[in-house]
Amino acid sequence: MVLELCSVSVEDISWGRKTILDGTALLVHREGLLAAAKGNDHRITSVKAFIARPGESVRILPVKDVIEPRVKVEGKGGMFPGLISGVETVGTGRTHALRGCAVVTAGQVVGVQEGLIDMSGPGAHYSPFSRTLNIVLAVNVKYGTSPHEHEEALRLAGLRAAVYLGEAGRNAKPVDVERFEVRSPFTPKRGNADLPGIVYVYMLLSQGLLHDTYLYGQNATSLLPTLIMGTEIMDGAIVSGNCVSACDKNTTYHHQNNPVVRELFKRDGIDLRFLGTVVGNCNVTLPAKLRAAQYGVKLVEFLCADGAVITKEGFGNPDADAMMYCAGLEQMGIRTVMITDEFAGVDGASQSLADTTPRADAVVSTGNANERILLPPMEKVIGDMRVIERMAGGQSGSISQEGITVELQAILGATNELGFEFLSAREE
Repeated sequence: MVLELCSVSVEDISWGRKTILDGTALLVHREGLLAAAKGNDHRITSVKAFIARPGESVRILPVKDVIEPRVKVEGKGGMFPGLISGVETVGTGRTHALRGCAVVTAGQVVGVQEGLIDMSGPGAHYSPFSRTLNIVLAVNVKYGTSPHEHEEALRLAGLRAAVYLGEAGRNAKPVDVERFEVRSPFTPKRGNADLPGIVYVYMLLSQGLLHDTYLYGQNATSLLPTLIMGTEIMDGAIVSGNCVSACDKNTTYHHQNNPVVRELFKRDGIDLRFLGTVVGNCNVTLPAKLRAAQYGVKLVEFLCADGAVITKEGFGNPDADAMMYCAGLEQMGIRTVMITDEFAGVDGASQSLADTTPRADAVVSTGNANERILLPPMEKVIGDMRVIERMAGGQSGSISQEGITVELQAILGATNELGFEFLSAREE
């Protein structure tokens, strides 16, 4: 089973009479984009579109999701199965990805646990989406729309827009073609049977109350851990529906470009055997946490794994789920590495995780989300500045003449727990 993921370079975006890719310049028909985003959704009252480029004095907030435009050109299934296309399994064939650009949904958003993107200034050093050419959709819905309906309307609008833009790359010549092959975990590559077998445990935030992630269109809150191919993840099978703190939120873009999956494929057959991915969820009750962790550990053990990599999304409650997985795997003799961010207080002196286990002895930190930063004013704001003081990472008095003072928690992707961020450690 092979997926060819083809990179189509986008180096500039502007409005045009029709949506086409002219070399590396993406011309977008604004009215066509807006019509695609709105679709037939009666809940949406208006959609506005803006372009935000790296280096511009632009602040986007609050941000709901980020999606990379793509198009399926060969093979089974379509983009974002179960939500935009049918539920046919993806992860094989050929997909074109418009690299260097993204769709960002913003404006009137459901919850205050959203974040911001600065396209320049000190805040731009922390978010990967400060470096993409962004088409920003400000979406408004009817007054009285329930929070869950509101979230769904924004989520689907962003996905429809990404599919619309992705079509511009259907016939483009890729600048790079990456080939990812999935083999049965029980038939290792010839001559590599002695390499350690590694399973990726991919924990999806799925607590309900707008903390939701979708696998083939199904809310992960109702899933037991399950085994999927890494190429399915790369081909759009997982979509974010989360209204959570921005710093460690996995947007749909993060799922599409998961660096852990990519690295495991890269090293498969060289210094490890990539046996597969167990998708698990994060629950809110103790019985549900225990059930999911024990079932997930059983799947990893069934694959005859020597080691595992665990990533999670969010903090607090998900810390307990991750530690249950880690303790269970280590107890079975499966060496485990965890990737997590920390909430150690502004001074870094507080306990940084809500739960722990002595068996978690190989942990990679992606940074302290409580660290504060002053972000200077921007010439243009897409969205609503007033939400800063209610946003996770902000507080009353955050706005001043000098700018806004927030924790890294408020910056989208600043401490992402897939390692899709720019913080690093150094030895003093």
